Amino acid sequence: MTIDGLINNYIDVVTNKYFSFKGRASRREYWYFYLANFCIALVLVMLDQIWGMEILSSIYSLAILVPNLAISVRRLHDVGRSGWWYLIAFVPVIGIVIILIWACTRGDEGVNEYGEEPMPIEE
Repeated sequence: MTIDGLINNYIDVVTNKYFSFKGRASRREYWYFYLANFCIALVLVMLDQIWGMEILSSIYSLAILVPNLAISVRRLHDVGRSGWWYLIAFVPVIGIVIILIWACTRGDEGVNEYGEEPMPIEE
């Protein structure tokens, strides 16, 4: 993992795939995005704490809501599940565990009903 790969993946998801619920997302694309998202959110929360307000992290959370949902749906597509399965995350504890297991599962090889196997991201 390189910082460039992490940043490039995050920028690609946020700019080119912002509203993209079709297709598939590899494990690497999914986890790189969430790692970068976590780091950015952490910095914004710390800045909010320093400045005594919660505006930066709130605006960021709203802005990144759609890409979060979109990449999760594409990740589910990669393991052969419909995006509607993401609603299972609302079941306390067990739903999140199931989503986490699917997010860590290797995607279907070749073509599945949601499209071709995702290309590895460039580093």
